[in-house]
Amino acid sequence: MEFNFLEPNGDEIQSFIKGLTSQQLGSKVAFHTREDFPDLNKIRIAILGVYENRGLDGNSINLKNSREALYSLFPGNWETSIADLGDILAGNSKSDTYFALQMVVASLMKRKIIPIVIGGSQDLTYPLYRAYDELEQMVNLVTIDSKFDFGKESDPIAASSYLTKIVLDEPNNLFNYSNVGFQTYYNSQEEIDLIEKLFFDAYRLGDVSNAISIAEPVFRDADIVSLDLTSVKSSDSGNFTNFTPNGFNGKEICALARYSGLSDKVSLFGIFNHNDSQQESVLIAQIIWYFIEGFHYRSNEYPFGSKDNYLKYIIPFEDEHLVFYKSDKTDRWWIEIPFISASNNKLKKSTLLPCSYEEYLGACNQQVPERWWKAQRKNII
Repeated sequence: MEFNFLEPNGDEIQSFIKGLTSQQLGSKVAFHTREDFPDLNKIRIAILGVYENRGLDGNSINLKNSREALYSLFPGNWETSIADLGDILAGNSKSDTYFALQMVVASLMKRKIIPIVIGGSQDLTYPLYRAYDELEQMVNLVTIDSKFDFGKESDPIAASSYLTKIVLDEPNNLFNYSNVGFQTYYNSQEEIDLIEKLFFDAYRLGDVSNAISIAEPVFRDADIVSLDLTSVKSSDSGNFTNFTPNGFNGKEICALARYSGLSDKVSLFGIFNHNDSQQESVLIAQIIWYFIEGFHYRSNEYPFGSKDNYLKYIIPFEDEHLVFYKSDKTDRWWIEIPFISASNNKLKKSTLLPCSYEEYLGACNQQVPERWWKAQRKNII
């Protein structure tokens, strides 16, 4: 059974949980222990650690501090059932760890459980992406990262090059990739041009920090969210081993985590490149807390709901028209993209693209939203 790959939580974390009050989060979580495995029929969110760091620096990982910081927090007014399934230990090779992670995550998603993966190196995003192979769907990947993580095709997969393998490997189930928070001086012009050539989306750190709400539609259209902790500036993360003077602050990274949780479509959330410091462990705990908070307030709108209850707006252009939908429940906006051929069953659901009110206003002034144009180009090519 795929869950045999999971190492149960040890005596140390169990002793810590016993010392918490009944109001703290740790007292409300089901734990995988040597004596017990949670009943997954009652679980909506599953937390698991992955002790694999060979794609970054190979240093040891200790997720104990992150767990203690998380379970010491007090939950919101949640009804969400959460389980901590323990850890996947590093295999004899990275590919062994990838296989175990892919199997565990795929099994959880088939059960409609959202995995929150606390990892080592960010190349673990690759087996998370491959976990969707059995679900037979196209995948939208969003990374919160200062870099695009492209590498040479001949390079071994690593935290700094995993995206190349995702783009090139068969079966190719990647429909869209979006980066939130890239810093231009960390990325070559060739990489920036490649993002444009592939009709992917990228948002500079400064633009997101100035108006963080521009990122919300990006997460609303995501299946996987992969968060690189080095996208947070060191003064807020406590990571002074790999000093990062610029990046998201603690408040911003938690807001992005909450957007991820709010998204009706996000089915997998990963946090990677942890430097094992106590300070960063506290940040990880709060990131997870905000993701769970967002999940609790999901509204189950498109693509899971019907368009019938939305207000429809038609904007005429010279040779075509753009169709927008506004939810009367959440005031969120979508734009219709051209119908995708029914011959491609994987893409049949992608008929509405999340957008912002500002993009609707721009269309009223005859400005075509860039994300709409890119999505249309993907369907034509």
